[in-house]
Amino acid sequence: MINIIPEVHHAVKSLNTKNGNNYDATVSNPINNEAEYLEKCKYIIGEDADLNAIFSETPLYSWSEVSTELNLLTTAYNNKEYQRTRAENYPSIQEQLDMQYWDNVNGTTTWKDAVAKVKSDTPKP
Repeated sequence: MINIIPEVHHAVKSLNTKNGNNYDATVSNPINNEAEYLEKCKYIIGEDADLNAIFSETPLYSWSEVSTELNLLTTAYNNKEYQRTRAENYPSIQEQLDMQYWDNVNGTTTWKDAVAKVKSDTPKP
């Protein structure tokens, strides 16, 4: 589950994974357009003898590729909003285990009711 709002560096890492690359990049946020991308995103392609980063003269991915990937990551993040909300609203694991114990002892449905309420208050889209 994606728990962090995606940014350009997430898109770059995702493209690296998809393309089998291991390039790193320095990114100064925010980046909202191609001009900012070209100015604020520098790809590291190696290091010199003194261990200083060597940067690519040209971007390894086009702004179109990066922005498309960022849109895909953002859509995936937004589609999981209900999961993040549910996770925040469920009782803690300790509380749930306590509810289950006492439900078993007393023949009640406290835990089942608590979980059902969170699910009904935050339904899947």
